[in-house]
Amino acid sequence: MNGFHGEYEATVDAKGRFLLPGGLKKQLPEGEGRFILSRGFEKCLTLYPIKSWELIIAKISQLNDFDPKVRQFRRQFLGGATEIELDNAGRMLLPASLKEYAGLGKDIVLAAALDRFEIWDAGKYKQLFDDFSPEAFSELAKDVMTNGNEKFPG
Repeated sequence: MNGFHGEYEATVDAKGRFLLPGGLKKQLPEGEGRFILSRGFEKCLTLYPIKSWELIIAKISQLNDFDPKVRQFRRQFLGGATEIELDNAGRMLLPASLKEYAGLGKDIVLAAALDRFEIWDAGKYKQLFDDFSPEAFSELAKDVMTNGNEKFPG
């Protein structure tokens, strides 16, 4: 997998379901319909295709149980993680507790994050970009993409 790309809008119905956008679905491996939905690092949700989740779990399982930071990380990261599947109509059900955590309303955005997607309330997602100036983005890119003399092509 080379990584997912794009931003996709969707609408949550009264039962907490949304239709997985076609552009996102095209990027999934053939027949992939199982996912893990969990709390994101910010106030969003993270949608992992099952294969991406399995790679993360393999890394987490290697961590030292005797380290209290590891135990706290596992609680925070794995707490609330829920397996979900597409229904016959191509919809996903958002568990109420996770929907509440992320403050999701009717309109949501699914944003690519390499091997997973973040699910944001559409208004909050827009605000992320409205509050971030081009200058701040340039500075962030410099900080993240350069390491010593190494230069990112671009």
